[in-house]
Amino acid sequence: MFGQLKASLGIGAAQVDTVLDSVSYIQGDTLQGSVNIQGGDVAQQVDAINLKLCTEVKIEGDSGTRYQPFVLGTLEAVQPFTIEAGAIKQVPFQFKLDPETPITALKARKNQCHVWLETSLDIDFAIDPKDRDFVEIKPLPVVAKLISAIESSGFTMTKADVEKGYLNGGSFSSKSGCYQEIEFINNSLLNKKEIELSFILDADTVHCLAEVDRAMSFRGDQYISFSLHKDANDAEIRSALTQILSV
Repeated sequence: MFGQLKASLGIGAAQVDTVLDSVSYIQGDTLQGSVNIQGGDVAQQVDAINLKLCTEVKIEGDSGTRYQPFVLGTLEAVQPFTIEAGAIKQVPFQFKLDPETPITALKARKNQCHVWLETSLDIDFAIDPKDRDFVEIKPLPVVAKLISAIESSGFTMTKADVEKGYLNGGSFSSKSGCYQEIEFINNSLLNKKEIELSFILDADTVHCLAEVDRAMSFRGDQYISFSLHKDANDAEIRSALTQILSV
């Protein structure tokens, strides 16, 4: 009885550790790994293993800017079971990345983009054991080529973050409740320009919404939306780049 009481307070309770096959993935990949559970001092009923794919979103309000965790997707790994005292249980899993999972592998001066997998054990009348594992999300080759082309055109990636809300590109829109913005600025005095890119992966298609702000223009922000196949060739990428730079 005393052992159960201690376990409910987290003392001598079961422990959870998620081990991923890799810590680096590409947009659209599937996370693979296993949840390792180490039994504590007493047997405990585990109602579920809950996995959450999370990022951090920026929220701007009257009181300023704040950041808060945002759940992109969830996965319940197993049915209820009992983990005996001192026992070890390993549960393999696969977790498909949400199509709108932000890219984190960016060389921005200020990169506020983070993605992690949060694992918790659902145990009645107890502090749920938790584990957090950060993962690197790399851009698809077509996205990486477009970013590289913009940088080769005299722009520097200055900031990347994730905004709370929805993106509307006209012929496409976001669904997750958050969207990433990758910001570039050039160093031209006469044609100073700021570009913000947001990407949405849709099966084999990558949608992009570009927001362009020209310092010397009275037209305000201009928006360009386009779509590229994930295997788009260099000519198609140059065409997309031309649309952005011509604004």
